[in-house]
Amino acid sequence: MSEEWIEFIMTYDPLEAEMIKDLLESGGIPVVLRSSKVSPYPVNIGRMGEIKILVRKEDKETASRVIAEDNEREQID
Repeated sequence: MSEEWIEFIMTYDPLEAEMIKDLLESGGIPVVLRSSKVSPYPVNIGRMGEIKILVRKEDKETASRVIAEDNEREQID
């Protein structure tokens, strides 16, 4: 049985992508980052700069809840 991965969030900021990945993984959600960026060339034009954060289809609701809870904590602090 293969797992279906879906796009959860898209960003252009590699640091933001890593922070979201770490947050989701700390909640037990496997994450895959996909990018068309070619490492030696720091080009962030259009789709070349997109970083897609993928989660398993069955984890989408949990991932949304983890992100929402983190946003609430940031607003309180």
